[in-house]
Amino acid sequence: MSISGALSNAMTGLRAAGRGAEIVSSNISNALTPGYGRRVLELSPTAIGGAGGVRVDGVARTVDEGIASDKRLADAEQGHAQMAAQFYSKLETLIGTPDDPNSVSARVAQFETALITAASRPEAPERLSQAVTDARSLASSIANVSNGLQDARSLADRTIDEQVTALNTALKQVETLNAQITAAQVQSQDATALQDHRQRLVDEISALVPVRSVPRDHGQIALYSTGGAILLDGRAGEIGFERVNLVTPYMSVDAGTLLGLTLNGNPLRTGSESGALRGGAIGAQFAIRDEMAVTAQGELDALARDLVIRFQDPAVDPTLAPGDAGLFTDSSTAFAPADELGLAARLAVNSAVDPAQGGEAWRMRDGINAVSPGDTGNANLLQSLTAALTQGQTPASGSFGGGSYALIELVSTLTADIGAERGNADQMLSFATTRLNVLTQQQLADGVDSDDEIQRLMIIEQTYAANARVIEAVDEMMQTIMRL
Repeated sequence: MSISGALSNAMTGLRAAGRGAEIVSSNISNALTPGYGRRVLELSPTAIGGAGGVRVDGVARTVDEGIASDKRLADAEQGHAQMAAQFYSKLETLIGTPDDPNSVSARVAQFETALITAASRPEAPERLSQAVTDARSLASSIANVSNGLQDARSLADRTIDEQVTALNTALKQVETLNAQITAAQVQSQDATALQDHRQRLVDEISALVPVRSVPRDHGQIALYSTGGAILLDGRAGEIGFERVNLVTPYMSVDAGTLLGLTLNGNPLRTGSESGALRGGAIGAQFAIRDEMAVTAQGELDALARDLVIRFQDPAVDPTLAPGDAGLFTDSSTAFAPADELGLAARLAVNSAVDPAQGGEAWRMRDGINAVSPGDTGNANLLQSLTAALTQGQTPASGSFGGGSYALIELVSTLTADIGAERGNADQMLSFATTRLNVLTQQQLADGVDSDDEIQRLMIIEQTYAANARVIEAVDEMMQTIMRL
């Protein structure tokens, strides 16, 4: 081998060693950086004019796309399950557990106790007033749960708007990065940093909408939701959504008072079973707004209906005529079966018995429509009210089944159902979190191994030293020749 050939070999070796050391340093410093793909230097032998050497062909980014895809889907599933668990936990807090003095079941028990106490001394005005106060507290507690449900729906609607904006922004950025990566590859430039950034964006998109990444020519990717929507293929799709300021029990997508999603102007399904963007954070918010909270509102309205009709019966209060409002009312009017939706939010005590509304508490003893006080020692009506509260009655609506329930039993059943839903949601969250953690560990194990990188660095150091020694030997040889 000629001196020039040896020098060429050594110089190309030094350049390769320097680039390799740079890559190892980058790998080690980004070992825990999300979305970072381990770099590997690609080399090949070269021979020009009889001189050998090594050529740096480029830098390869090594990522297990299978694990990355599974982790993205697991992340979306975990986010969806977390939102559902939080909703049911909040609902359980709203309705309260039996040991909570402010729960709906506790309010029912307090009202029953107040009626029994008032019946024992019907002439005592303070006991009648307490019965009115406890009736008002019971109505308010049910209305508060309904208001909390609508607050959750309103928050979900606002959150969808924010998430759709974030989704559109991320899709546009991935479209831009696709073009930049293609340009970098055409110009033989290193595009690994761009690919890292793109992977982080795809991870963010998948948390909102679970997607699968499909490779395209020239380093580009396409994104398809697991529900079948084409979010990005060449050009990014535009997701459309319009929020409302306040969601009420009467608003729904079917009624046209709430809006769903569009993709490039075309409507998308948003149901949790068949929605095009189901499964991620956006799907969870739609499930809360249009399914979970709506179902809970229906059960709560059924409970409110049961409460109202118990005391709207003339057989309980002889002063009532058919169609008159009883002790509990629908916004101070009699309940109409065709107007059950949202009843829980409108539930109120009849103003005739409520001093706070200009009524008289003695009507608890003498009747809603009594014109003047009757026999102060007559407890018959108070006993009838107590019996109406505690007697078994088949709910006219809701999913409570065909059994007969006292009001406290109906509340306990509703509370237990919500607790069961919360337990199921927690179980699904635990499973999703465990799966995500396992896949995260697998992805980390497939990523940068610091020990392996240190070993590679030691080999690069030895390679560098060997090539430097060759250059030193060439220099000595040249010096010797010059002295001849």
